[in-house]
Amino acid sequence: RGGRTRQAMEHGTSSAAALWGHEHLPLLARARSKDSVEYILQALWRTRRTGLDAADRAIVRDILQLPSDSELDPLLVCLRILTRRCVHDNIAREEIPKLFPQEVLPELQRLLTLLLQKFQPEWREDTLKDQASAANSETTKGHLSKNQDASEQPATTQGNTNGGHGEAARST
Repeated sequence: RGGRTRQAMEHGTSSAAALWGHEHLPLLARARSKDSVEYILQALWRTRRTGLDAADRAIVRDILQLPSDSELDPLLVCLRILTRRCVHDNIAREEIPKLFPQEVLPELQRLLTLLLQKFQPEWREDTLKDQASAANSETTKGHLSKNQDASEQPATTQGNTNGGHGEAARST
């Protein structure tokens, strides 16, 4: 499964154009360097569960020379959607450029494509670790729940044949 079908990609691109129009992603052109755009993407990934804190938001606003969060937020939504699609939707590296609406300048498309291709393997690995951690957490919760259910049973049903004395009797 190297990627999505062409029809799905075209649908994704048209829905992306409807969301992004030609207003939001071009704000990245205000960044003075590739490193600045890279910082923004990395900050968004680092804060994918919590959202950007006030300090990170101020840094990103400064990088992009934006006066308010109301101008920043739509761009952040676009970038989060882009990163999630690259990581979670099994988008092949060579398909990443097709995610952008035509309104996005070619230079900006190339820069974002290069950065997304650069980070995609690392971010996928992070996602797999997150999923494994969540699965382990669920397994642990399941075991704790089973142990709790067992500990709520009378000691005699746990195979205690010592007449209610000893460790089994004390642990209930």
